[in-house]
Amino acid sequence: MEIVLRKEYTKFINYWLISLLFFIGLIVIVGGLTRLTDSGLSITTWDVVKGILPPLNKNQWEEVFNLYKEIPQFYMLNQNMTINEFKVIYYWEYIHRILGRVLGLLFIIPFIYIYSKKILNKKYNQNLFILFLLILLQGTVGWYMVKSGLVDNTTVSHYRLAIHLNLAFILFSAIFWYYLNIKSEINKIFFEFKISNIVSKVFIFLIFLQITFGAFTSGLDAGQIYQTWPLMNNYFFPDDLTSENIVFSKILNEPSFVQFIHRNLAYIIFVYVLTMSFFIFYKKKRDMYNPTYFLLIMIFIQTTLGIFTLLSGAYILIASLHQISTIFLLISSIYFYYKSLKL
Repeated sequence: MEIVLRKEYTKFINYWLISLLFFIGLIVIVGGLTRLTDSGLSITTWDVVKGILPPLNKNQWEEVFNLYKEIPQFYMLNQNMTINEFKVIYYWEYIHRILGRVLGLLFIIPFIYIYSKKILNKKYNQNLFILFLLILLQGTVGWYMVKSGLVDNTTVSHYRLAIHLNLAFILFSAIFWYYLNIKSEINKIFFEFKISNIVSKVFIFLIFLQITFGAFTSGLDAGQIYQTWPLMNNYFFPDDLTSENIVFSKILNEPSFVQFIHRNLAYIIFVYVLTMSFFIFYKKKRDMYNPTYFLLIMIFIQTTLGIFTLLSGAYILIASLHQISTIFLLISSIYFYYKSLKL
């Protein structure tokens, strides 16, 4: 089945998909910095039209600052914040939201053109429209996440944060997958089940599970405790957990347990990648050499940055690099999985 029906537009489609990947990656990076600087609750309203412009005069700044003063994060943590300090966190969140709007336009305008010119087959038009709906859902979930920190909490729900981040990476992965299909002119199906692909499918599952626990770790500020490695303050298992707080319904709210899982999932994934790589080289699967090299490099970088993020007390620069490397680890993982699928 041909994906691109009008071949003269193939390069245009590829550039469009690459620009979407770049923008989603940029949004994830800015979103991570927004989280690391505790800026995500600085804008307490959601207005698709009015929110396009930031405050333009003193009165407007005082108005948005007064709204911020009404939420727990201000009167419990930031009572001494000046309006100039508020402007810094406001602009982080503002830029994050503006990038989301630009992404929507960057997607829908070329898509309308592509659809009107009948450049792609019907199935791919449908798939791309679903991705646009996913972008809209992502924006809605973003506000749903922010709302969780406006009433009773000084931060957002780590569960909603994880949903928000996973949606972004699902969107990123889907667009990257379509790019690989169009680039290679092969229509590989992501969810196609074959016994021979179980190992690589489990690997992708582990990557997204680790992304989820990474979001939990960030949302709970779990990187601010047990800042030692390889043990957690000389213990393998965190020593602050007792039978009272190890309750299934509450265990994922415990920062020390979440950090414990995030650490050990990293070890499992690291060993898993090494094992897959060993068999690829042992069986001389030469078509998998380049994807494997790329994956090995990124898993090493990501693991190393994770350790340094912990040891530094989640220092913003290192923590941000850790989040950025997650994007490239995901690219290498999806590419590895794509190449492992045989038609």
